[in-house]
Amino acid sequence: MTAPLVFLIAGEPSGDVLGARLMAALKDATGGQVRFAGIGGERMVAEGLESLFPLDELALFGLAELLPKLPNLIRRLRQTVQEILRLRPDAVVTIDAPDFGFRVAKRIRKSGADIPLIHYVAPTVWAWRPGRAKKIAGFLDHLLVLLPFEPPYFEAEGLGCTFVGHSIVEGGADKGNAVRFRAAHGLPGDAPILTVLPGSRRSEVAALLPDFGAALARLKERHPHLIVAVPTVPQVADAVRSATKAWPLPTMVVEGDQDKYDAFAASTAALAASGTVALELALAGVPAIIAYRIHPLTYRLYRRLIRVSYVNLVNIMLDRALVPELLQQDCTPEKLAGAVDRLLTDPAARQAQKDGVAQVARWLGQGDVPPSRRAAEAVLKVMAGRRGGRS
Repeated sequence: MTAPLVFLIAGEPSGDVLGARLMAALKDATGGQVRFAGIGGERMVAEGLESLFPLDELALFGLAELLPKLPNLIRRLRQTVQEILRLRPDAVVTIDAPDFGFRVAKRIRKSGADIPLIHYVAPTVWAWRPGRAKKIAGFLDHLLVLLPFEPPYFEAEGLGCTFVGHSIVEGGADKGNAVRFRAAHGLPGDAPILTVLPGSRRSEVAALLPDFGAALARLKERHPHLIVAVPTVPQVADAVRSATKAWPLPTMVVEGDQDKYDAFAASTAALAASGTVALELALAGVPAIIAYRIHPLTYRLYRRLIRVSYVNLVNIMLDRALVPELLQQDCTPEKLAGAVDRLLTDPAARQAQKDGVAQVARWLGQGDVPPSRRAAEAVLKVMAGRRGGRS
């Protein structure tokens, strides 16, 4: 009997991580009796995928970057659909990046091919554009969601849905080693450390680093022995190193997950751009301040569309402002320094965050069945149901 074939589509690096973990879990669940095809990055390739074309052809941000690539994207869309129809896999799993993945799924559904269509990572209909739930229910067979409150939004539209937990709990954010970090960087055991995370995109780094640096200048007066760790990623590492050279406190820029998570473990508090890293800090139990700034016109547009009161998923899940958010006009050196100073000097404020984020970590699946295993089990169940329907 031929091993089942799963066609996976990841459209950006975060999806490549999810896809690789799902592939590993599927291999484990089937004793290796599974085959893969599709589109992915280096992590999925390492798990055995021969990517149809490079993932970075899909990982585009912004209209200015997208327009010149549009003809190639249309060609890649057509190529992907043709390959799926040629292979007739036992399931197609699109991972996040709905702009490309949903277009593929719609064309497969329109073709009449009896192939289960599964999407991994739900659109945030609870935050904005709630009408999307009904639309995707019209062409998907199943949805794998990361957050426990998401299924009802889609099940109400008749779409099968499985809460699998957030893959971030498998990343190791809670397994950093403070002693190793201090030893690796020659830091005394009692030196206070602040982790600063300015984002992973050039626009974020350019917008936030000047104010972060100015905030540190104010903090130096009250915390002259404070040491700053700045975890970063390759695409912005040079810009981060250049911008932090003149910072008024001893600053080390580090790369790689191990150093990042070790810095978390060694830190008293963190100052971070809004994004996935806020969840990593929550899993690591690091009290944090979340900051962000975008163009005022863009912000006003988003605020008219978005239906939630917070930007940080920790606060959204708790429905309260546990982790301070300093956004737009509140993202100033004075306010940033004041908020960080409170975390550095007030043990009760730090403990309140640790207690609250521990609840969020449990909701995300920390300490439970790994999300990738739950996702693999759901995919296999959908495939088995469809094969049963065909027999």
